Amino acid sequence: MRRQDRMAGKKKKEKAANRLALMGITMVVLSLAVTVHLSGITMKEKDLQYRLKEEQLQKQKTEEEQRAKELEEYRIYVQTKEYIEKVAKEKLGLVNKDEILLKPEK
Repeated sequence: MRRQDRMAGKKKKEKAANRLALMGITMVVLSLAVTVHLSGITMKEKDLQYRLKEEQLQKQKTEEEQRAKELEEYRIYVQTKEYIEKVAKEKLGLVNKDEILLKPEK
């Protein structure tokens, strides 16, 4: 009977060791699952931030393209005779040969 008692004690120790190993593996798997889940949440937040930043930069790019277009149109306008005459009249007070300048009396 001693042999049977030893075998029963050995089996109990093996079962306890197996349960302990199973619990250890379960804890490791659960901790990995939690870590992956938290990392996924963090990545989703970063993705949202990057999308917002991308939209903002796209809007800024569109505005700058529009501004560049307006500046190009202004550059072309500045080279016209109409612009030169306008500046000569407004800033220098010049008139064309066939124009008469009337100043109001004070």
